[in-house]
Amino acid sequence: MKKRAAPNRAKQNLLWVILLALLCVGAVELAACSFFAPAVYEQITAPVRRSAQAAAQAGGRAASAACQASEEAHRLVSRRIAAVGVQTAVLWSRLTAPKEESLPEEDIQLADDPVLTGGAPVADPAVTELNIIDGQEILTGGAIPIVYFNQGSETWAEQPYGTDDIGRYGCGPTAMAMVVNSMTGADTDPLQMAQLAVSLGHWAKRGGSYLSVVEGLAAEAGLAVTSLRERTPDALMQPLLNGDLVVALMGPGHFTKSGHFIVLRGVTLSGKILVADPNSQERSLIEWEPELILEELSRSTAHGAPLWIISQPAAQNLE
Repeated sequence: MKKRAAPNRAKQNLLWVILLALLCVGAVELAACSFFAPAVYEQITAPVRRSAQAAAQAGGRAASAACQASEEAHRLVSRRIAAVGVQTAVLWSRLTAPKEESLPEEDIQLADDPVLTGGAPVADPAVTELNIIDGQEILTGGAIPIVYFNQGSETWAEQPYGTDDIGRYGCGPTAMAMVVNSMTGADTDPLQMAQLAVSLGHWAKRGGSYLSVVEGLAAEAGLAVTSLRERTPDALMQPLLNGDLVVALMGPGHFTKSGHFIVLRGVTLSGKILVADPNSQERSLIEWEPELILEELSRSTAHGAPLWIISQPAAQNLE
């Protein structure tokens, strides 16, 4: 067996040598052919080149398809991550956002009919009346002429106060529009005041206004605000006799069933109080007993409630 195996290995080695020689000769001849007979060289190698190009193109297309698939997968993953990120941010904001503070029930302002009617005489036109001057309604006879706005008029009723409307919930901005317009001459109105109140955080959803609305809007207009703590007729009338205005938060009674901002604007010779009611022109032309006003005030004392004296800053008074 050993003597027979040696010739076989010799034959195999010889075969490999012959093949290698043929390859070398072929390569040399091919190289020589490319130099001496380029046309023949082209004919011989063209099929090989076409096969190689086809393989390369196929590989390129496969690689491109793979890249596109990878890019699409990346985009899908990115969109999914972004969506999850947005959802997470929304959820986080909901979890961490401060909860809206609800107004106490007695402070909620909603335009409605009063609990009580009557109880005060209609003022004599010689004392106070509603005039139209340059297209604007003006209440006369008080400490100063009052530019009058009614929250329930067609002009303002459907205008927005946050997600509510001025007609039902806007007595605060409407009262302050009368105060600011009358005391400063600023060309403002209930809608502008409502928008300002919202931007400053004084709007209370389905509740009207937080009681900070008086101090906040007065300060924005450059007016001074002082809480009136003494509950006597003389204390109530004194700032009005001094030429100031008083904003009052009323409770159930002759002005509302819930809560309601009105403006106290003057004192008659008989010692009655004149008001500007943003929800009633009729009540704005009635003489009110100071005792009745004090009796029907809201019980709230937050942010200086229920009575705020609005006056010009001291520097302006000196001028």
